[in-house]
Amino acid sequence: QVQFVESGGGLVQSGGSLRLSCAASGTTFFSTYTMTWHRQAPGKQRELVATITSVGNTNYRDSVKGRFIISRDNAKNTVSLQMNSLKPEDTAVYYCTRAGVWDSRGQGTQVTVSS
Repeated sequence: QVQFVESGGGLVQSGGSLRLSCAASGTTFFSTYTMTWHRQAPGKQRELVATITSVGNTNYRDSVKGRFIISRDNAKNTVSLQMNSLKPEDTAVYYCTRAGVWDSRGQGTQVTVSS
C-alpha cells in the first residue's frame, strides 16, 4: 500500500520561504501518479494548492500562483513544493496525496507564517 510522508514545514516570517517534501513508498507506479498538495487550516475547508501530472504539467490555485512551485523526482519517488513570499494566510497543515485519493495522504506538515 502506497504511503506518503511529508516534511519541511515550520515557522517562518511573512515573506520567507519553505520547501516541503513528500516521499512515497510502497509503490512502483509513483511515476504514473498525478500528485497534489493540499492544505487545511483550522476551521477552514481543505484547499487544493498545486497539482503535477506524471509528465510534469502543473496547476496552481490562484492565490499561490507565482509564489509556489511544485516539482517531482520520479527516480526518488518524491514530490516537492517550493513556497516563496509566504503570507500569514498560507498557514495550514500541508498534505501530499495521489490525485483523487485523499486517504492516501500522510500525516501532514505544519506551516506557520507569522506577520
